[in-house]
Amino acid sequence: MTTHTTKKRALSGIQPTGAPHIGNYFGAMKQFVDMQNQFDMHVFVAEYHAMTTVQDPAVLRSNIENLILDYLAIGLDPEKVTLYRQSDVPELTELTWMFNCLVTVPWLERAHAFKDKSDKGIEPSVGLFDYPVLMAADILLPNSQVVPVGKDQVQHVEMAREVARKFNNTYGDTFIEPDEYVIESVAVVPGTDGQKMSKSYGNTIPLFGTDADIKKAIMGIVTDSKTPEESKDPETCNVFALHKLITSEPQLSEIRQGYEKGGLGYGESKKILLDNYLSFIAPMREKRIYYEENPGIVRQILDEGAQKIQKIAHAKIKEVREKVGL
Repeated sequence: MTTHTTKKRALSGIQPTGAPHIGNYFGAMKQFVDMQNQFDMHVFVAEYHAMTTVQDPAVLRSNIENLILDYLAIGLDPEKVTLYRQSDVPELTELTWMFNCLVTVPWLERAHAFKDKSDKGIEPSVGLFDYPVLMAADILLPNSQVVPVGKDQVQHVEMAREVARKFNNTYGDTFIEPDEYVIESVAVVPGTDGQKMSKSYGNTIPLFGTDADIKKAIMGIVTDSKTPEESKDPETCNVFALHKLITSEPQLSEIRQGYEKGGLGYGESKKILLDNYLSFIAPMREKRIYYEENPGIVRQILDEGAQKIQKIAHAKIKEVREKVGL
């Protein structure tokens, strides 16, 4: 007798706001690949969200195309993952409006992204203010049960849960209350200056940059001024923190020893990191070139993803419309 286990539906998305860096990869993108065997994985391009910052159509279009190539290059399998663009699901904006009519302004003012911008004196757009409501629609419309997030994003899933609860209490049981899936083992990926790697700090190492771009970033990692002969603490070194993500054993232990005993300089450590990173990224680059040269295959993957998500969205919005009295 065979037993059928239904996989839980997991969902996540990335904004097409520029080329991803290795912090994006280790912090989020790699987890999507790791999760695709365990979950019914839905991954989307969050272009509606990106419109709060990217308002040049040519740039947005190019960013969307590049992010789709990046997703496929890192190993998302179209056979296992439903890959789609937000703009292929017009029901999202309809549902956002329905949710907007339930949530309150003071509740939305609690959101971190809004508070951060306001504290910096930036006048937020309505889109930025309403960001958590659209995110709730992203999560709730496809009946997602699990949302992989970094620790700094847990609030968004909590807010989606609260929106689901509020709708269910008002109109009857309709939406699943999703759980966050926090990957504890992923520490904050340090940038070249030791702060968290972020485009806004200009301290990133590009995931799919040219060899010259990657070399420039890695060789520019900030270190202390100890000489090669002096003993160094690997746990406080920005270069070694990246080795831990990229360099495998036994080489990693040899580098650790070279730091602790002295004899390995930071320049040499950076060169090893560069070589290992280029080897690590090589198969992904090949895959990316393949998809770039076969736009018809990419189109077919997106068409199939759109059909799958639209089927779910149509059914859900029909139920929601009936519940609210439309």
